[in-house]
Amino acid sequence: MKSIKAATYYVHFKEKGYQELNTLLTKKDYSSIFILVDENSMECCYPKFIPFLETDKRIEVIEIESGEINKNLETCAGVWNAMTELEADRKSLLITLGGGVITDLGGFVASTYKRGIDFVNIPTTLLSMVDASVGGKTGVDLGVLKNQIGLFVNPEMVIIDEDYLATLNERESRSGIAEIIKYGLTYDTKVLSQLKSFNHLTLSNLIHRSIEIKNEVVLEDPKENGLRKILNFGHTLGHAIESYFLESKDKENLTHGEAIAIGMVCESYLSSEVLSLPKEKVLEVKNMITSMYEKVLIKPSDYAAILDLLKHDKKNVNGQVNFVLLNDFEKYQLDCKVSNELIIESIEFYNS
Repeated sequence: MKSIKAATYYVHFKEKGYQELNTLLTKKDYSSIFILVDENSMECCYPKFIPFLETDKRIEVIEIESGEINKNLETCAGVWNAMTELEADRKSLLITLGGGVITDLGGFVASTYKRGIDFVNIPTTLLSMVDASVGGKTGVDLGVLKNQIGLFVNPEMVIIDEDYLATLNERESRSGIAEIIKYGLTYDTKVLSQLKSFNHLTLSNLIHRSIEIKNEVVLEDPKENGLRKILNFGHTLGHAIESYFLESKDKENLTHGEAIAIGMVCESYLSSEVLSLPKEKVLEVKNMITSMYEKVLIKPSDYAAILDLLKHDKKNVNGQVNFVLLNDFEKYQLDCKVSNELIIESIEFYNS
């Protein structure tokens, strides 16, 4: 796979990535190397990764607990303290080896430790490969509010190695497909066609194309003032639903992809009501999502709390919730205003 040139770094694939990483280690002569993992990537991915690392520098591994619930400032403080105790300095390098939580949190930790040290992203889940690893967003949650604290900071490089995907269970694999669907609906419908003939070769192409799409969007709008907002399709309601299920003691947590999948069904419905997305395409989205993801019951008693969480979406201005909606596939409209009544209708459409 051909490397992808981002703003200040490259996304490399497989062996080429490890070669470039070793070149970076020699070129920059880091004082020490820190590898951030969770218990899953430590067990399944670290043993595969470490033989590729060619260095005589000191290597330290810092392990955090997996899961969105641990993507917070308390976990960051634990990592900062560990790095301090292990005498990390401004010439240290942090390598993130894991899924979206590791990538987002690790980038934030690195970019704030001693006012910033270099970091390299090695995403190990489909979701983090096609989304979290690219675009310079780092951050953590504030309570259950998604990605409220963070910075735009680019890594030194990103390494994509599909071999890590063999360590995922089926649910985690499906989680990443939601972001690929998003790229197809908003930017390139050929992606949707490839998803219909899904196999190992198609997956490789889909990962590469998804990263290309995100990179093209980010290069044009790095700070999310315009075009980059299309990457939030399905995320406005999806994040609120994900946060609600995360904080509810009587509900099972949703993966990010599961919540965004629900959000895309709801926001497709809103697109037909507020804009001109044809009804048959709304049903196409719903059928595609429900064929891939197990149905989640969202009760009427849940609606008020979900609506309340929408107030904290990062795209909001002056308290107004702003949606990215579709006039058609590949034809988006930014900053759409939607009534609470229509939002509830959209959830009921998903439930129906």
